[in-house]
Amino acid sequence: MNWRKWGILLMVLVFAVTMVMGCGQSEDNGSQAPDQAQSEEFKVGFIYIGAPGDAGWTFAHDEGRKYLEEQIPGIKTVTLENVSEGADAERYMEQLVQEGCNVVIANSFGYGDPMMEVAKRYPDVTFLHCSGLNTAENLSTYFGRIYQARYLSGMVAGAMTQNNKIGYAAAYPIPEVIRGINAFTLGVQAVNPDAVVKVVWSNTWVDPTLEKQAAQSLIDAGCDVLAQHADTPAVQQAAQDAGILSVGYNSDMRKFAPDANLTSPIWNWGPYYVRAISGIMDGTWKTEAYWGGMVDGIVDLAPISEKVPAEIVDQVEAKKQEIIQGEWDVFFGPVKAQDGTVKVPEGQAMTDEEMLSMDWFVYGVEGTIE
Repeated sequence: MNWRKWGILLMVLVFAVTMVMGCGQSEDNGSQAPDQAQSEEFKVGFIYIGAPGDAGWTFAHDEGRKYLEEQIPGIKTVTLENVSEGADAERYMEQLVQEGCNVVIANSFGYGDPMMEVAKRYPDVTFLHCSGLNTAENLSTYFGRIYQARYLSGMVAGAMTQNNKIGYAAAYPIPEVIRGINAFTLGVQAVNPDAVVKVVWSNTWVDPTLEKQAAQSLIDAGCDVLAQHADTPAVQQAAQDAGILSVGYNSDMRKFAPDANLTSPIWNWGPYYVRAISGIMDGTWKTEAYWGGMVDGIVDLAPISEKVPAEIVDQVEAKKQEIIQGEWDVFFGPVKAQDGTVKVPEGQAMTDEEMLSMDWFVYGVEGTIE
């Protein structure tokens, strides 16, 4: 009996020790779970040149970010706003990496050099640069063929001017902006060969004061329709105040100038962000220089004002369908340079490389590239 008692006691003791050890292991696993979950959380950081409240460029990107969160549940996004271009942007990119971002996205041209430097230091992080030129194994560029929507908006402006003087408040004389001015002007002249497009540089991406000053100089020059490559609605508001017409940019700007605004070339970044982030998450992503068009839905034209005659709206829609179907594109020849010489012969088309490096104005533009 004594041996049986000691045997039973020994079994109880072993069982008790086993239970204690097992409970201890469960507690350890539980304390590690949050860390493990945190390491598995997929995080995307956005660096913005402006703030979403600009109703323009950054607003459109932030709408894309929201769409990304809606389409990929559980993903976490963080944003840094009003980050200046240039070398100082590097520390903000570094900050996002240190905060655990798997992907860093920067939404302006001037972030290119600092992003390349940070990408070299962090090969396991993916970087996406909007409107950039250079790629690396872990760095892609992305943009859209907004020139297609610019052309269509030019058709609207060309039909609505009364004195054939259209103003264009432009940011910087770089290929992206020049290409847009040229596309807009070709659209203007497609419906009104007598019209000209006067260009004034604001030398800023987002500054409502400077944008409004550029708009006012065009108004003073006699323009009765204004267009813009600017991030805020300041140009639209200047047109409204002057009692003239306008074409916006980035997002539908009708609410800022309901009496002036005719339409706007607009961005829809959400589908690209979902496409890119999904590929990164499932391991199928490869670096690329993405340049989607109207057929991809990344660019479009906002609703056209009821002020515009129905026959012009029909012409715009017909041309839009030609673009989407791949039957025609904006820089199909013949295209004349500013001095009247033929730059793109009939039957030929500019290559992507030629469009991306565009540094000349088309016929009908009044202004200089400087």
